[in-house]
Amino acid sequence: MARVLIRNLNKIFNEVHAVKDVNLEIRDREFVVLVGPSGCGKTTTLRMVAGLETITSGEVLIGDTIVNELPPMDRDIAMVFQNYALYPHMSVYDNMAFGLKMRRFARAEIEQRVREAAGILGIENLLQRKPRQLSGGQRQRVALGRALVRHPQVFLFDEPLSNLDAKLRVQMRVELKKIHDRLGTTAIYVTHDQVEAMTLGDRVVVMKDGIVQQVGEPLDLYNAPANRFVAGFIGSPAMNFADVGLAVQEGAMLALADGIRLKLPPAIAERLRSHVGRQVTLGIRPEDLRVGPGNGADGCDFPAIVEVVERLGAQILLDVKVGSGTMVAAVEPSVKANVREQLRLAFDAERLHFFDRASGNAI
Repeated sequence: MARVLIRNLNKIFNEVHAVKDVNLEIRDREFVVLVGPSGCGKTTTLRMVAGLETITSGEVLIGDTIVNELPPMDRDIAMVFQNYALYPHMSVYDNMAFGLKMRRFARAEIEQRVREAAGILGIENLLQRKPRQLSGGQRQRVALGRALVRHPQVFLFDEPLSNLDAKLRVQMRVELKKIHDRLGTTAIYVTHDQVEAMTLGDRVVVMKDGIVQQVGEPLDLYNAPANRFVAGFIGSPAMNFADVGLAVQEGAMLALADGIRLKLPPAIAERLRSHVGRQVTLGIRPEDLRVGPGNGADGCDFPAIVEVVERLGAQILLDVKVGSGTMVAAVEPSVKANVREQLRLAFDAERLHFFDRASGNAI
């Protein structure tokens, strides 16, 4: 196994700067997920690591070797694509063995590796079938098996679960995590699905417009987002945002907006001191809101009018109107709320987030 080191990586297509000065270290045996919206540069970054895209500038190291000029087959990596790319005329066994045969491995070694990978993936009984006889999840397992038999230094995954239905995606996420924990292989995984990123990654890399926005463990990104983009991208349902003004009245700092008047605790007030008299962006996660009044004079609640009630079983999502804006609250399933009902939403002030309106950076 090996670490992957990316230094000042750039990719320019014609006049489009798709990847901008990416610096990243994927540690040995680590599972790192690149996540972001379509066009953010995550797949292009992965393809440069794989050798499928030329590098405009910067370096990629696998182990201690700079691989910029090495062809993909010499980088000791295995890649699993969104498209399974299985040979339809070959059996599962032959699909998994094909790469080893091309590299002229001994027949006994091929047999041992294919049987071992099939055992890990639970597809021993499928080895004689053709791809057309398999379900989507089984085909994905075969594609994984074709990579596993290589025993590479690094696994690269390019949205491998995006063609599966929702239930199967959940199952395959669990299987991928088990396989990684068992094999301990260095892995880089690309997805646009933030739930996938949070559940799979030892660390998550959030990208936007070719730039790395934040790198960290999943809960670090959730609890302490570096900027408004990360805050809105990580978490489902997405974080609520509202533009508020900051003012000091009778020694207390208030966050004020249409329909919102919040008294901020001293620790947060001190952090926001330099922004008094200006507007900032308030962020609060739907799961940090609850129905019911706050603690009296602490100013930790506000009025809202229910517009939509989404009963999901484990929780209820309330789409509410707050002043001239809207928010979403994820509340307990026991809550009784009806459309057009007026209620109060309370929260813990320590769970509030504030962002600079100009830069979007967390304050």
